[in-house]
Amino acid sequence: MHNYVTWLRDSSPYINAHRDRTFVVMLPGDGLEDPNFANIVHDLVLLHSLGVRLVLAFGSRPQIEARLAARGIEPRFHRDLRITDAATLECVIDAVGSMRIALEARLSMDMAASPMQGARLRVASGNFITARPIGVHDGVDYQHTGEVRRVDRKGIGRLLDERTIVLLSPLGYSPTGEIFNIACEDIATRAAIDLEADKLVLYGSERGLRDESGKLVRELRPPQIPAYLERLVGTYQAELLDAAAQACKGGVRRSHVISYAEDGSLLNELFTRDGGDGTLVTQEQFEQLREATIEDVGGLIDLITPLEEQGILVRRSREVLEREVEQFSIVERDGLIIACAALYPIADSDSGELACLAVNPEYRHGGRGDELLERIEARARKLGLKTLFVLTTRTAHWFRERGFEPSGVERLPAARASLYNFQRNSKIFEKAL
Repeated sequence: MHNYVTWLRDSSPYINAHRDRTFVVMLPGDGLEDPNFANIVHDLVLLHSLGVRLVLAFGSRPQIEARLAARGIEPRFHRDLRITDAATLECVIDAVGSMRIALEARLSMDMAASPMQGARLRVASGNFITARPIGVHDGVDYQHTGEVRRVDRKGIGRLLDERTIVLLSPLGYSPTGEIFNIACEDIATRAAIDLEADKLVLYGSERGLRDESGKLVRELRPPQIPAYLERLVGTYQAELLDAAAQACKGGVRRSHVISYAEDGSLLNELFTRDGGDGTLVTQEQFEQLREATIEDVGGLIDLITPLEEQGILVRRSREVLEREVEQFSIVERDGLIIACAALYPIADSDSGELACLAVNPEYRHGGRGDELLERIEARARKLGLKTLFVLTTRTAHWFRERGFEPSGVERLPAARASLYNFQRNSKIFEKAL
């Protein structure tokens, strides 16, 4: 019960932040056949009930393959893109229609004692995508394979305003009445851009993206993407990353690559501060080191109060923090202050004091203390200070490892020595800048 209550309280800021936001979610055909699909539907319904404006773009590649095999038709591809002739188009229409109906049925459930009880969702699909043919490339005619020409932004917007979930199938229609087969990743990306969506969520088989050592990459920014695309060339993860990159370039603030096979991956990614097992692609800096402002006082209090209660830090009142907040540098992670440090120039001297260095216990071992120390030292040099002092009761070795030498009260400038608390008996260290 405690874990549930804690999770619900911690997720409240995200519930408020996501309300009335537009999310485009892309679910490939493989995800529709995965055993976890029912849980994904429940999570989407929960998003809708929390006020998220939801657009669901779905794919049907394995379903198309099954129908082609049943009819003895050999699938043809060029540059990893399906060539859709007339016979293949019939299979595409059959597969897409079946999947659309299955999705509408799932989203219409209202069974007692289930996550769908009382949902009463409205779902709409239609000719929201205007398409054009890809045409001939390298001498190969793609025939009925197309690309997005236009998204009916106003039509989709009206439905979202009415609290309707909008389904986008991997089909588009031309002004002359032709039908085109379009990759669901392209439809989702273009829809997210044209609708000015707040998020694009891309489901894949794997838990986000991995680096060369196999470690999950939790966040990527645009300059980092080309190197990953080169390493992942020919994989579906590369397609997802490219879609996220295009969305980012088109103005979508955040894209998430998550797994359709992992139960709860969507909720973990959207309602926890560090995400779940997914990868975030964003133009924004998810974590930033900056100087504090008066608006940060509440966050500073939340960070340092537990350390003050343990006697690790000297207690500071809100009034003192408000008065001295400009002395602080902070590390902010998605709206939460997770680390801080302060620089106090000492009067009538060329020395300063590093004080109140604190890191949230959940974010230690990430090098943030070192980043703050470098920031404070840079600020001190800019002010023309020659020596940096620090007083500590618990972290002497940490400062020794970073170039601070043992010192004493007699070395402190007079203005600071007169304030030394002998009862606290802090150890004094200094470092030449």
